[in-house]
Amino acid sequence: QLQLVESGGGSVQPGGSLTLSCAASGFTLDYYAIAWFRQAPGKEREGLSCIDSSTGSTDYADSVKGRFTISRDNEKNPVNLQMNSLKPEDAAVYYCAADLLCYGLDRPGDFGHWGQGTQVTVSS
Repeated sequence: QLQLVESGGGSVQPGGSLTLSCAASGFTLDYYAIAWFRQAPGKEREGLSCIDSSTGSTDYADSVKGRFTISRDNEKNPVNLQMNSLKPEDAAVYYCAADLLCYGLDRPGDFGHWGQGTQVTVSS
């Protein structure tokens, strides 16, 4: 069973940066598409970005395009989400998810593997 573990969350001031990492326990992520989602209290889970396993193609939600960058280094396993110019509205629990394809940022239910999440707080 693929188990995903997120790390890198924390507290940052508006305008700051954080890098989240998604690693697999006991498996390599080489053959999985990896997506990042977030969920703030009282809101639906929001798809942010996805990176394909074979082509490396990426997709971003409009809300994070130009500020967030997803990347993967297959030799080292983790998939990272570099987050710049953070805003208070970016505060949420961030999750990584994996499956064979990037099914769509509006289709979290299609991703079969999820991590437990990491909290990101953005406040002054």
